[in-house]
Amino acid sequence: MTGEPIGGQRRAVVVGAGIAGLTAAIALRQRGWQVEVLERATAVGPAGSGLSLWPNGLRGLDTIGAGTAVREQALSATEAGMRDTSGRWLARTDIAAVRDRYGDLVMIHRTELFDILRGTLGAGALRLGAAVRAVDITGNGVRVQHSLGTSDADLVLGADGINSTVRELHWPGAPGPIYAGYTAWRAIVTPRAPVRSGGETLGRGERFGIAPLRDGRVYFYGSANLPADAISPDGELTELRRRFGDWHDPIPALLDATDPAALLRHDIYELPRIAGYARGRIALLGDAAHAMTPNLGQGANLAIEDAITLAALLDRHRDIPSALTEYDRIRRARVEPLQRLSRRMGVALQVSPAPAVLLRDVILRLTPPSVALRGLAPALTWEPPR
Repeated sequence: MTGEPIGGQRRAVVVGAGIAGLTAAIALRQRGWQVEVLERATAVGPAGSGLSLWPNGLRGLDTIGAGTAVREQALSATEAGMRDTSGRWLARTDIAAVRDRYGDLVMIHRTELFDILRGTLGAGALRLGAAVRAVDITGNGVRVQHSLGTSDADLVLGADGINSTVRELHWPGAPGPIYAGYTAWRAIVTPRAPVRSGGETLGRGERFGIAPLRDGRVYFYGSANLPADAISPDGELTELRRRFGDWHDPIPALLDATDPAALLRHDIYELPRIAGYARGRIALLGDAAHAMTPNLGQGANLAIEDAITLAALLDRHRDIPSALTEYDRIRRARVEPLQRLSRRMGVALQVSPAPAVLLRDVILRLTPPSVALRGLAPALTWEPPR
């Protein structure tokens, strides 16, 4: 297999139109690649949840010209930290200090981020309803067979999520997703009274997070230690009220503003370490490579980093397999420690026995804010490759 492109212009097939896939497609298209994005769903852009974009993710979006639009549509974080169920602060995050040291931190509706990425990508690249069936190595590239036909490329990127088809086809011995031990509910609501303060409230084996968005909307999530596939016999909103209805304000008001039909519930899974993110002319990005628990708020940001890093390395190395080898080395060294940290945080924050809860809360109260601020550095100091 040579490193030369098929027919002159280099071609890439991106499998999956999530954050990683769209960002990678934009970055490659801006560099002159012919890009085709195959998405099995018939619509792109999940509704009903928000996400945090930290300074590292925003730097990545700036490199593809999407950062300004994101900041215009997002709400800058104002107040955050951790409380107990009565509302008393256990630890407060100095958002101004985070911004001064590391850069912007914003919250955005997922649908709005997808709209921005689609608009930046432009027309003609995205193909919906294209379920991938095979990814075959050919003499001078890769052939992708999907429900809409066949696509030939120099490069295939698997950005198709935690249950990646590309990973299943070309990493056959890789372990599958494992359950983290807790489930999560999510919704976006518009409460009657404005909510200006965000953060997370910690209980015994339960958490409730609040993140204000633009235009008076609020994204919230709740989590609880439960077996996988547990059923809420009286409905999900009733279950949330039972668990969180007597916690501090504005949690009851947020639950009162919730439409049961718009409430999402997903068990939390993560991907164990796999043996590399790249093989030949095929690479994995985002959750397809390193799905992690959401405790650091870094999933979307690391997906953006993957895409930007890969595009830069493909500029640096004309030979595609060489570029992917370096991508694998750089990204695994970057991501795997954060995966482990997020897992440990989840264990600590979801503790249930009363002595462990007491110890956790005491540690949070006694940790100096300056120590917590320095602790963000491993995640937030990333810079796009030149």
